[in-house]
Amino acid sequence: MSARILLAIAEETVPAGAATALSREGYELATSRHGADALRAWEEQSPDVMLLDVALADVSGFEVVRRVRKGEGDAGHTPIVLVGPADMQSKIEGLRAGADDYVAQPVHPAELTARVRALLVRFGVAERGGAGGRSAMGQLHAYYGAKGGVGTTTLAINTAIALQQATKRSVALVDGNLQFGDHRVFLDLGPDKRSIVDACSATAIDADVVRRVVVRHESGVDLMLAPTTPESAELVSPDQHQLLQVVEVLRSIYDYVVVDLDKRLDDHTLDVIGAADQLLVVMTADLSCLKNVRLLLETMGQIGVPDERMALVLNRNKAFTGISIKAAESVLRRPIEHQVVNDYRTAISSLNSGTPFMVNHADSPIGRAVVQLARALSVEQPAPAKAPRLKKLVAVAG
Repeated sequence: MSARILLAIAEETVPAGAATALSREGYELATSRHGADALRAWEEQSPDVMLLDVALADVSGFEVVRRVRKGEGDAGHTPIVLVGPADMQSKIEGLRAGADDYVAQPVHPAELTARVRALLVRFGVAERGGAGGRSAMGQLHAYYGAKGGVGTTTLAINTAIALQQATKRSVALVDGNLQFGDHRVFLDLGPDKRSIVDACSATAIDADVVRRVVVRHESGVDLMLAPTTPESAELVSPDQHQLLQVVEVLRSIYDYVVVDLDKRLDDHTLDVIGAADQLLVVMTADLSCLKNVRLLLETMGQIGVPDERMALVLNRNKAFTGISIKAAESVLRRPIEHQVVNDYRTAISSLNSGTPFMVNHADSPIGRAVVQLARALSVEQPAPAKAPRLKKLVAVAG
């Protein structure tokens, strides 16, 4: 069976191609034009995801969300996407009513498809018979640096290579720092290589487009590179959540997708964090970094990222900073799940040569530590029975 999608949308709100796009993904669709019909369908059919128009006839989308949340109580959680006006007040009202996501008009069918796929993954609903004939989506690992210079990009690149080597499965690596991505430098690639802009400028972001844009690295990992110039990053639309669309298409093709995130908690970064199976927070044992990690953990808690989907990675372990692991864990009030040994000479030599140490120094101390990290991450983790909603920062601030 395919995932069941309830599409309750006014005809003039979403292009007719939306239902066609969802059907092509292998989803089972039920449609409605009225809020009361949508509520009956929710009760009788138990859809896996609901797509609701704010402007439904007789009962508004806002009210449908409220009634669904009241009716389900603690017994379950139906992921809901609201579609409505682009004004901030409507978006905040929708999120406060209990929607898991809000899509502003005008809506592109590809964006709706990406949002649905992200919610299915976030709430642990298996996709059966989806695009490309895969029985399940690949794992998504997102790497976020607590501050600049902690080695996030080095770990993301080399762990992606270690995953491919250790599991012999397909791995895609995404440079999510769209303005100032470093993967071209770290991997000794020129500006002539294709980037995510080539995927986002296509008519639709689908598997065929993504396959043409990815760059194969000698290690066996496929790369989705960042734009070559900072201004080109604007061509990847946050309003259409195009980074998320690209990532979700990659998940339908690859067994593992590793995303090296930007430090800014913008819409692109939050989109990927919300869809990630694992958020790896890379840190070092120094005072300013600990401060940033504490703030980040608090923010992730506020917007609904489950603790079990986050893990702390202490990079440059054993480097003398005057702060022990035990002291750092005490300050952060949570354990540090993964440690990577301090091997500065190998790491800096790898960076300056443009060849990852997992290619030519896999047996080095840092190489062995990264292999251990990759093996730990490759163990499939069961999805929580009921994952909390991932709120938007604007809703928290409001």
